[in-house]
Amino acid sequence: MSAIPDSARVAIQANPTPIRSFQRKVHLGPRARTTLILSYLVLILLALIYIYPFIISVAGSFKTDADATQNPLSLIPETWSNAAYERLFTTVPLLQWTGNSAFITIVVTLGRVFFDSLAGYALSRLRFPGRGVIFAGLIAVMAVPNVVLLIPRFLILKELGLYNSYGGMIIPILIDAAGIFIMKQFFESIPVSVEEAARIDGAGVFRTFWTVVLPMARPALITLFILSFQGSWNEFAHFVVSRNDPALNTLTTGVASLTSGQLGSGNQYPLQLGAAVLMSIPVAVVFFIFQKRIMNTSEGGDKG
Repeated sequence: MSAIPDSARVAIQANPTPIRSFQRKVHLGPRARTTLILSYLVLILLALIYIYPFIISVAGSFKTDADATQNPLSLIPETWSNAAYERLFTTVPLLQWTGNSAFITIVVTLGRVFFDSLAGYALSRLRFPGRGVIFAGLIAVMAVPNVVLLIPRFLILKELGLYNSYGGMIIPILIDAAGIFIMKQFFESIPVSVEEAARIDGAGVFRTFWTVVLPMARPALITLFILSFQGSWNEFAHFVVSRNDPALNTLTTGVASLTSGQLGSGNQYPLQLGAAVLMSIPVAVVFFIFQKRIMNTSEGGDKG
């Protein structure tokens, strides 16, 4: 380490206060300041409108049945009650529904991340006959409403003997066309030159994909993970047509049974709202954990 020059030492002793970086302040005029304030007020208003139904759900879950019926939009219960949550963990098989949802969600999420990545890499890097046709078919599948496929899916599950089983609930949603499209587009942003070194060392296609390209696709993988987790956790229509055994109820179909009155009489608004609030917690936790990573979806491609 080089010695400090005498002139610099004298200057430091004379002025021991650390040097502060000067930041340029932007002075806004009255019109620009008013526009900025109005923009923030509009954003705050839109945010409140967006989260207001969730706030109503939280408040309604602590009401009594009579209070929830008479004052459904009130944010402050007249009488605070934990009866809905007590019933959810005693009378209602909430833990069984949660276990089914957690198992299916974990399997589907991991399966989608793996298989969608493989398919996206194949469509992005490999050259084979019919590649364009397959990609066009992928886009066509994305354009078809999911409800159109419910009856054919039910018939196929019945013919294959997968109805009323975990396999019938998992396999049809294990691969997602939108996830394949996301991974393909991200892989195409990574230069092909980063794979040349691995190929020179004798690495095959899968090893190159697994050790070189996939780690660079971390932002896209996190995006796909969040979307897959949210989609499989909140899936409802497919679970309706793939089973009718109450033991295979997930949180979505279980809460639907509460709404239809299968587990009791009365409106049961607090019970339904409490179940909906608990069901939304895992998705919110996953999103808040990975939100900083999902915002920078071009990180991997830029590093390449």
